[in-house]
Amino acid sequence: MAAVLPHGGVSQPRRSRLTQIARLSVLTAVCANAWFFPRVTEAAEPQTDSAAILRELKDLREMGSVLYIAAHPDDENTQLIAYLARGRRYRTAYLSLTRGDGGQNVLGPEFGEELGVIRTQELLAARHIDGGRQFFSRAIDFGFSKDYRETLRIWDRQQVLSDIVRVIREFRPDVLITRFSPEPGRTHGHHTASAVLALEAFKLCGDPKAFPEQLEQGLTPWQPKRILWNGGGFGRGGGDAARAGVLHIETGGNDPATGESFAEIAGRSRSMHKTQGFGNFRGGGGGPRTESFELLAGEPTTKDILDGVDTTWGRYPGGATISRLTDEVVAKFNPQDAAASVPALLDLKKRLADLGTANPVVNEKRRELDRILQECLGLTVATTVPQAEVVAGETLHLHHTVTRLAGAVPVRWVAVRYPAIKAELPVGADVSANQSVSRDATEPLPAATPLSQPYWLREDHPPGMYRVDDPALIGRPENPPVFPVEQVFEVGGQTLVIADQPRQAAADSAGGEPRRLDVIPPVSLKLGSEVVLFAPGAAHVVTVTVTSARPDAAGTLRLDAPSGWQVTPAIQSFQFASAGAQTNFQFTVTAPGRPTTAGITAQADVGGRRYDNARIVIHYPHIPLQLLQPPARLKAVCLDLAIRGRQVGYLPGAGDSVEAALKEMGYAVTTLTEADLTPERLKAFDAVVFGIRAFDTRKDLAACVPALFAYVEAGGNVVMQYNRVNGLESAPLALRVSQDRVTDEDAPVTFLAPAAPALNVPNKITTADFAGWVQERGVYFPNEWDARYTPILACSDPGEAPLKSGLLVAHYGRGNFVYTGLAFFRQLPAGVPGAYRLFANLVSLGK
Repeated sequence: MAAVLPHGGVSQPRRSRLTQIARLSVLTAVCANAWFFPRVTEAAEPQTDSAAILRELKDLREMGSVLYIAAHPDDENTQLIAYLARGRRYRTAYLSLTRGDGGQNVLGPEFGEELGVIRTQELLAARHIDGGRQFFSRAIDFGFSKDYRETLRIWDRQQVLSDIVRVIREFRPDVLITRFSPEPGRTHGHHTASAVLALEAFKLCGDPKAFPEQLEQGLTPWQPKRILWNGGGFGRGGGDAARAGVLHIETGGNDPATGESFAEIAGRSRSMHKTQGFGNFRGGGGGPRTESFELLAGEPTTKDILDGVDTTWGRYPGGATISRLTDEVVAKFNPQDAAASVPALLDLKKRLADLGTANPVVNEKRRELDRILQECLGLTVATTVPQAEVVAGETLHLHHTVTRLAGAVPVRWVAVRYPAIKAELPVGADVSANQSVSRDATEPLPAATPLSQPYWLREDHPPGMYRVDDPALIGRPENPPVFPVEQVFEVGGQTLVIADQPRQAAADSAGGEPRRLDVIPPVSLKLGSEVVLFAPGAAHVVTVTVTSARPDAAGTLRLDAPSGWQVTPAIQSFQFASAGAQTNFQFTVTAPGRPTTAGITAQADVGGRRYDNARIVIHYPHIPLQLLQPPARLKAVCLDLAIRGRQVGYLPGAGDSVEAALKEMGYAVTTLTEADLTPERLKAFDAVVFGIRAFDTRKDLAACVPALFAYVEAGGNVVMQYNRVNGLESAPLALRVSQDRVTDEDAPVTFLAPAAPALNVPNKITTADFAGWVQERGVYFPNEWDARYTPILACSDPGEAPLKSGLLVAHYGRGNFVYTGLAFFRQLPAGVPGAYRLFANLVSLGK
């Protein structure tokens, strides 16, 4: 969950030395650009090092490749990925067009961009388990879409298409597979759009005239043999077994290296999507499972998805020799003495070098061979720093350690290279079996090094697309290392380069991994609220908390506000004696005399450089710690707003910002638990508000429904936001929740009960109050409800019948019960003025 993390951490749990080597060998990929491959985030089931090496040797022989394409994290078919990657040993990757930014979060309060960061790491964890790789486009998950044409309109169709073509040209798959059909159906518009664009990309990726700028950036055209639709699952109806031209293949069975069934691997992989409620997901056994495939374009297939594809080294000139030598290494591999294979691996390495460097797939196999060679030698590298967080321009105190466990072949640690500063540390040390060698170095982190921030979040962006200035980053799951390190060895007369990066000496307390380097500002800034409400012409005090990351940090602080907003004082000075010190600074902000909205950003000038960064640390046990440093910016909303009543009880649900919004509106808010839901306790409140999905996340809430309605009957007011499960079916005012929703945030709104207090007291609501809404009107509208409910308004997506249950109000006894599927949980944090006015009316009912 989001929190401020102190410097330091806890020691990594004790493991066997061999297990540490296997883990570290994956963490330190063997080429300078291998950082976009899956990183270890959750260990697979224990296995011997020899079994892992033998599996990698067998993988080296296989040259087939498949790219799976869908829209979101958790759309991928994890059993098929596990079967292809672990069973058939193909290069297998998943291209998720979005990072799942518009999804739900059952773990905590992160939504939008923050959730997208978490789900990115969940996908990397999933790929580590099932053996696939991970790519992304720049498209944003902007929420549920009923029509793929709306999706393509909000996304930049050409940019997303360009991203898919780029990934195809880079990964060079033999076959593309889509999760969804390109034909519109009863599914998410993003799903259909992902297939539509994948099909277009298939037809363009081999054309040098398509996206020629990619060729100038070093890519070359690449044409897969076919594109298939992996049908039969969600996103299409059944009955594909009877469809002509549908190919079926058996994907059941077990991983030959570990004995674990592909279904169990798929289940563990899918369980990494913990924010989406899959934390307890488990796969089935190793029994039969059939997957179906339908040709969308390209060469027909009758027996297998890779019909007509040479999946051996024979597809490349000189590859027959590589294949023969690899077979010999596999045949002679001794699990009890992996180091005995080193001479043959060195010969294979030399022969691979003779093939040249023009083919990126061959280059990738060359790096795989280097990793196998490293593992057979029991050779590990580690670069540690005292602290994971560093300010640009500071000196890095680097401790390099090389450990070797096995082998008689001479190994010499030649040098340590620092590509970012074009420097090198000569070493010249022989490394024998069962020996560790260390070197210390001090190197500067360049002053121009940008602050750590996920690369897709560095620029402001429209609702549908992230902006990425560096095309080399497009498609990558995460940032490259801040300060890459290359460890250079001479092994048996050949050069072996192992990619490395600095990590904090102590592991973080959640994931058990040493934390990698992050660049931070000398001070971080925090505003007291995401949204501040103003009456026209009114003044408010805005507090900025400045926290020092370094001793003796000194500078000035200001608020940058647009014309018409007044800020006093204009500037304030700060000086801190110690790291971690913080001070609150107050500015008086005066709004214009008319309703409007504005963005106000806190800015600090330190040492001639301006910083405007907040600090958000996301820390969950199943993913590495994530540091976000977005602009410290608030939404200032000047509006006419009245409220009635003061005391509000708030029962949190799955996590939202509505509680903070209620406080900003002027209510005194008390956070409630299920134990507080008694008539005696609730009578102290003018209103009780439920967070989104309260019945989903609080399993014992159903038992509290009678007490809740007793409170209403005695004159209380309950405002319940949407749920996905039906917790009110047997309530005195029963209703049944459905999947109905209105995804068009600009959908026209019709007032069904224009005289209802919800639309008039204390704020007069007009259709103008529904302008500027974001992502959607609402979700999970009821499709059945008690006749005593009054539908207040209606809205619908284009071409659909109006939905009348987005806001239901019932008078019960002397009080009121409100159920709303309107997306207040999105509108209030976004500072939508009309949403505040309408929500105030709901909370004020009966007052």
